[in-house]
Amino acid sequence: MGTAEAFLPILLMLTAAMAIAALLLLLNTLLGRKVKTVRKLAPYESGMPLLDATRKRISVKFFIIAMIFIIFDAETAFFYPWAVVLRDGGWPLLLAMMPFLGILVFADIYLWKKGAFDWE
Repeated sequence: MGTAEAFLPILLMLTAAMAIAALLLLLNTLLGRKVKTVRKLAPYESGMPLLDATRKRISVKFFIIAMIFIIFDAETAFFYPWAVVLRDGGWPLLLAMMPFLGILVFADIYLWKKGAFDWE
């Protein structure tokens, strides 16, 4: 079996997934309700309605904490597979991970010095 034949099922699955997604978007556009209400057109921030008529904005700190959480979550996604194969990989795998760990430690120290972890 050649290389092109090996990837044919994957290509078919991707084509089917894109066709289904396009069909669902088209059906939604054609058959979906198009009612514009005041509530639908009102602005909101992070899914939370405004508390009063003064239109107070949500603190930027909220968004910074959310981005830091996403970064830590991505770190975990890289650490788990690395830890699983570390015993088989030995020293070369450990040394290959050191630059990544160094960048993460540097980033954490930078965020700590800037006060991004301080809850006020």
